[in-house]
Amino acid sequence: MRLITMRPSFRPWLAGAALSALALTGCVVAPVGQPYYSDPYSNVPDTQAYAPVYAPIAPPAPYVETVPVAPYPGALWIGGYWNWTGHRHAWVPGRYERPRPGYHWEPRRWDRGPRGWQQHGGGWRR
Repeated sequence: MRLITMRPSFRPWLAGAALSALALTGCVVAPVGQPYYSDPYSNVPDTQAYAPVYAPIAPPAPYVETVPVAPYPGALWIGGYWNWTGHRHAWVPGRYERPRPGYHWEPRRWDRGPRGWQQHGGGWRR
C-alpha cells in the first residue's frame, strides 16, 4: 500500500486557504433593519399634541426600503423616516399597520425654519 504525501510547496497554499476560510466564518451579512408591526389603535390619540422636534442639521436622504410582503390583506405600509436623537439623525425602518377607518396616514417630513430643521407629521389624521 502506498501513502500519498503532499509536496512541500503545496503546504503553504493549503494553510493560507484554511486561514482564509476560518477568517470568513466571522463575516455576517444582515439587513439594515427589520420592519415591525404595530396596532394603530394603540397610538397616541390625535388630540394629544406631539412635542416639536428640531435638529441643527438637515436629515440625510431617505433610505430606499424594500417593502416586504404584507402580513395580512389590507395592511398599510408606513415608510421609514429619519428621527433626531438629540445628537444625530437615526433611521427608523418602515412597518405595516392596520388602516384606521376614517383616517389617513400623514408621513413625517422635515422643514427648515428659524430654529433649524423641524420634523412634522407622522400620525393618523381625520
